[in-house]
Amino acid sequence: MGFRLPWQRPLLHIAGDVGDGPVVVLLHGIASSSVTFEYVVPLVEGRHRTVSIDLLGFGGSPAPEDATYTIEEHVAALHRTLRHARLRSFVLVGHSMGALIAARYAASHRRAVTRLVLVSPPIYLTPAEIGPAFDRAAMGLYFRLYEFLRANKQFTIRAAAGLARLSPIKNLLDVSEKSWNPFVLSLERSIESQTALSDLVQVDVPIHLVYGTLDPFLHPAGLRIVESLRGVTAHRVQGGDHIIRPRMARVVATAIG
Repeated sequence: MGFRLPWQRPLLHIAGDVGDGPVVVLLHGIASSSVTFEYVVPLVEGRHRTVSIDLLGFGGSPAPEDATYTIEEHVAALHRTLRHARLRSFVLVGHSMGALIAARYAASHRRAVTRLVLVSPPIYLTPAEIGPAFDRAAMGLYFRLYEFLRANKQFTIRAAAGLARLSPIKNLLDVSEKSWNPFVLSLERSIESQTALSDLVQVDVPIHLVYGTLDPFLHPAGLRIVESLRGVTAHRVQGGDHIIRPRMARVVATAIG
């Protein structure tokens, strides 16, 4: 997306706005939508105003033809949407890629975020930044896998459709002809080319890290660094995977406060 003045940036779709109390903003991950938090919302809406937002290019949000889906664009669209909705202070919760966007938002808009909750964040380093040979090799596999997915459109669409059928949450995963461009560009420019660690060191509010011990998309080296940062509380969900199932939802609700 070329240069746009703040009021020209797209407004995102607010998929849900329920409950009363201090505001919680929920950001889903790549190729998904606000349904990601299906099990979380009922646990927090009794004590929080809970706002679920579809990210740029996903769910009910616009997908501008000139969008490039960098982390900066995702954050800019999110910021305009939150300002338009008059949301000035809130707990910010991000799942997967949404956690990376949340980290950048919390770093660049410090007065707005009162607490940051990162759920299943894919914190990646380049292999050259990792010491142990096994960790370097494992990190390299993630990047090669993502390159393969981006280069093999029909395979990726079919594989995603198969995974979607197995998901406990309806419409959780959408990789299709319609969402292909937002998917591949967000993967390359917001996940593979990420700045999450440098963003997190600038955050001065409490950070809660929630992840499943069986999550195949997380790398231990990245998690170890996040867990070592000042102000971070880690919540490990034994047997949990990348999806926010009921047990993980309860942990996320606790982390929200």
